[in-house]
Amino acid sequence: MLYRNLALLFLAQLAFVAGTVVLVTLSGIVGSGLTPNPNLATLPISLMVVGTALATVPASLLMQRIGRRWGFVSAAALAVVGALIGAIALRQSSFVGFCLATATIGTTLAFSQQFRFAAAESVKPALVSYAISFLLLGSIGGAILAPEIIARSQLADAEQPYERAMLLLAALYGSALVLLLGLRTATNNATEEQDKPARKLATIVKQPLFIVAVMGGMVGHGVMTYIMTATPLSMHVGQHFDLNVTAQVIRAHVIAMYLPSLISAPLIGWLGTRKRMLVGVFAMLATLGIGLAGQHLLHYWWALVILGVGWNFLYIGGTTLLVRTYQPNERYSAQAVNEFAIFSVSAMASLLAGSLLYAWGWNALLLTALPLLLLMLIAILWSTETKTQANQEQN
Repeated sequence: MLYRNLALLFLAQLAFVAGTVVLVTLSGIVGSGLTPNPNLATLPISLMVVGTALATVPASLLMQRIGRRWGFVSAAALAVVGALIGAIALRQSSFVGFCLATATIGTTLAFSQQFRFAAAESVKPALVSYAISFLLLGSIGGAILAPEIIARSQLADAEQPYERAMLLLAALYGSALVLLLGLRTATNNATEEQDKPARKLATIVKQPLFIVAVMGGMVGHGVMTYIMTATPLSMHVGQHFDLNVTAQVIRAHVIAMYLPSLISAPLIGWLGTRKRMLVGVFAMLATLGIGLAGQHLLHYWWALVILGVGWNFLYIGGTTLLVRTYQPNERYSAQAVNEFAIFSVSAMASLLAGSLLYAWGWNALLLTALPLLLLMLIAILWSTETKTQANQEQN
């Protein structure tokens, strides 16, 4: 039964990631066409991330009350509504309406981002990293599907080239809704820990391991969102690359985000979680170097691909660390703190990306990500040193 959960979550992940990739690719471009103010071009995608950030805590509290299945089903239903609002907004050339659509869909991502926790709860503790890696592989299907949705939408209606894309997203979210109805409750078979009294949230978040886990998600997802949001604008609007070429770069990026999941679990066992996160930081630093080297197609392609790999190593590493820091009866509060922190930073990054790109240019935008990556590097090294000192004191 629990492995059935993984299969259903895998397919739902595919649907939601396809929707996200479509919106990431189109939102800045649509926004620049619907508003005369270039500083507002990325507002639709920014509002999507803001919607996710604002809904993270309510999503966790709601699922604590009604369960994972009905929380996920409610989110899928709301995503259908959001996609339909987007289609209507594009038909009426309404910038406000399109912003409302992306914000609505963004709130549903606060739920879908917790698919990975549902997957972790569906297997024994020793298999958590494998379950998370398997789930994220579903995202590859979404990355492959998204450019096809964009291309078919353009062919269907030259006057309203993106309206069909929103209608296709509505159908995709609807299929996810049906799949998620089949989920069953799972609690990781840790009934012995359910009997332990829950600790205060302050006690949980003060743990060095918790701090590093949350930072891994914040920096990994924040830097990724920052650069990915700016890329379609820099390529299509700034450098005049064809939209299909831009979509292919985003597709390669998203595939690179999730393809390493094939080896994520064995790699964690071989390198350890912290070393794996260090590799993620160095990959993102390499992204900055490649991006600063030039703005030809290969520069964008390689920068975004390596950015995706870096995200995978940091994000999955952070999630794997996180599930070690709380008991089952503490999971909703701990997960809410983690998700809120991650998507608050991502929302800020997304809001800043368009403005900074237009004001300072691509190179300056990349350089502003450097301090966060250096801070993450120090945090990982600090946590490793803290662990070493603690082991020496025990001995």
